[in-house]
Amino acid sequence: MRLEEAVGLSRAIALDVVAAEVVRMSAWRPGTLLGAGTVKRLAELVKEQEIAVTVVDATVTPVQQRNLEREMKCKVIDRTGLILEIFGARARTHEGSLQVELAALTYQRSRLVRSWTHLERQRGGFGFLGGPGESQLEIDRRLITDRITHLKRELDTVKRTRALHREARKRVPYPVVALVGYTNAGKSTLFNRLTRAEVVAADQLFATLDPTMRRLPLPSGRSAILSDTVGFVSELPTPLVAAFRATLEEVTSADLIVHVRDMHHPESEAQRDDVHAVLHELGVGEKLESGAIEALNKIDLLPDDQKIVLRNQAKRNVAAVPISATTGEGCNELLALIDNRLDAGRQTAQLDVPLSDGAAIAWLYRHGEVVERDDDEQHAHLTVRLSEADLGRFQNLHARH
Repeated sequence: MRLEEAVGLSRAIALDVVAAEVVRMSAWRPGTLLGAGTVKRLAELVKEQEIAVTVVDATVTPVQQRNLEREMKCKVIDRTGLILEIFGARARTHEGSLQVELAALTYQRSRLVRSWTHLERQRGGFGFLGGPGESQLEIDRRLITDRITHLKRELDTVKRTRALHREARKRVPYPVVALVGYTNAGKSTLFNRLTRAEVVAADQLFATLDPTMRRLPLPSGRSAILSDTVGFVSELPTPLVAAFRATLEEVTSADLIVHVRDMHHPESEAQRDDVHAVLHELGVGEKLESGAIEALNKIDLLPDDQKIVLRNQAKRNVAAVPISATTGEGCNELLALIDNRLDAGRQTAQLDVPLSDGAAIAWLYRHGEVVERDDDEQHAHLTVRLSEADLGRFQNLHARH
C-alpha cells in the first residue's frame, strides 16, 4: 500500500516515475538513512536512468538529505516535502495558500534553510536582505522567521473570520455535514452529486485542498450545509496537520460527519484507521465513533459477489451505506440516513410566536415538525419537535422578538 501510495503522490505533481521499490533495512543509518550498499546501487540507477528527483517515503533529516543528494547526484525529497509540493500546487484560496506557505517555511527552517534564491523565486522576495556583515544563512533564517510570524497572524485573522462565518450559519441556520475520508476516496465526486456543484473531482491524490461548502437539499424538505474537506493519508506530516487545523475546524464544528471510504481499495480498512487517527488528533474522536456515517463508496468497481457481501454487512450496520458517487447508486439512501441522523434527538418544545412574525412561524414549519398549533389574537402557540441544535438556532434567531 505505501509503495503504491508514494507512487500516486509523486504522480500527483506530474513526476514521471521510472523506478519504485521497497528498500528493506536492518537499521536506520544516521548519516544517510539507507545503508551504504543501497545508496551506491540507487546512485548507479539514478545515473543510468538520468533521474532528476528521488523521493524517499519516510522522514529524512536535513543531514541525511544533504548526504543522499551528494552521493546520488540528484534532488532528494522526503514524504513531508513531497506532500508540501502537492499542497503548494493545489491550493487555490487565500487561506489555503497561507497554510501551505506556513507549513513549507516551517519545514524549510527545520532544514536549516535552503538557498535564499529558491525562496525568492517562490514568493517574490520579502524586501531588503539585511545589513552588512550578515551571512546568507542568518539572513535566510531571520527572513523565514519573520515571514512565519506574519503568516501566523494572517491565519489567526482567517480563523476569527471563519468563526464569525460559523456563527452566521447558526443564525441562517442550517446544520453542517462534513465529508471526510482518505485522499482519492471520492469525496468531491460525492459532493458534486449530492449538491449538483462543480468542485474539481479528479482521480488523483489531494485533488481537494480548500474547504468548499454548498447547500444540501434533504428528503424531508429541510436543508443542510455540506462541507468537502482535504483528504488524509497515512502518517500525515505533523506540520501539515497543524497548518491545516483552521480548515479542518469545519469538521470539529460539524453537526454530522460522513466518512467516505474507497471500498475498491485493497487497504480500505487501513485507510479507515488512518482517517480515524487524524480525527482523534483533531479532538473529534467521540463524534466520529458515536455518530458518524460511513459512505461505502466505489461499489460500481466491485464484482457482484463482493457487492452482495457489502450490502448484507451494511444491513447489520445502520451507520453504513454502500454507494457509488459516480453512478449515483445508494445516494438516495445516504441522503435519507443523513436526514434521519440530523432528525435524531429531536425534542418537543412549547413555543409562543407573535402572529406578526410570519418568518419565524414558517421557519418552524420548515425545520421542525409542528405537532399542535393553537392561535389567539396575538400569538401562535406551537408544540414543535426540533433537534437541540435547531431549537438553539431558532432561539438565537428570534430571541429579539
